Amino acid sequence: MNEVRVVVADDQALVRVGLCGIVATGDGLTVVGEAADGLVAVDVVTRLAPDVVLMDIRMPVLDGIEATRRITASTDSRVLILTTFDLDEYVYGALRAGASGFLLKDAPPEDLHAAIRVIAAGDALLAPGVTRRLIATFAASSAASVDPAPVPPGPRPAPDPLGGLTDRERQVLALVAEGLTNAEIGLRLHITAGTAKTHVARLLHKLDARDRIQLVIIAHRAGLAP
Repeated sequence: MNEVRVVVADDQALVRVGLCGIVATGDGLTVVGEAADGLVAVDVVTRLAPDVVLMDIRMPVLDGIEATRRITASTDSRVLILTTFDLDEYVYGALRAGASGFLLKDAPPEDLHAAIRVIAAGDALLAPGVTRRLIATFAASSAASVDPAPVPPGPRPAPDPLGGLTDRERQVLALVAEGLTNAEIGLRLHITAGTAKTHVARLLHKLDARDRIQLVIIAHRAGLAP
């Protein structure tokens, strides 16, 4: 098992120490750094290049959303947002900033370990139904917030953002938008989980998406997801 290097960012010392201790009990997981505010988190991540950053949202000096934006814009580290409430309004901003998912702070240790491994593997945390609802709402609100570009007179067909995809890739993208795992996609389409994983990898490349969360957003904006 490859080692997954983790940085923990939380302004509450007891919480941060507890998270570090929990992470350290996971096989193949190693805490390489800590941060008590967002600005320090950016510096630590830049210097240490961890695989995953556990990021609190409400922090002094620089909040977790802006810290996430800076980290995802300048490093290859992936950010897992830690939040107290499953519908925390700040999570929307974190996803826009490039976070690869979020987890409740009261999740059991085994869920935290699994989430870190999922994020480190380049996937996104989309399993819980509440996450799917959050992503759907985010996609809709994000699309609505963009002012449409002026359209010149006369008929003009709208470009298809998914025009480069095959029919099978569109099917897979729609199922990703439902929050299905590769194994579940395989069962739905009567293909192997490995084949489903290959299709998802191609979608990430073709759509220039960072992870599955961005695939979900793209699917919703294109009207492919319910």
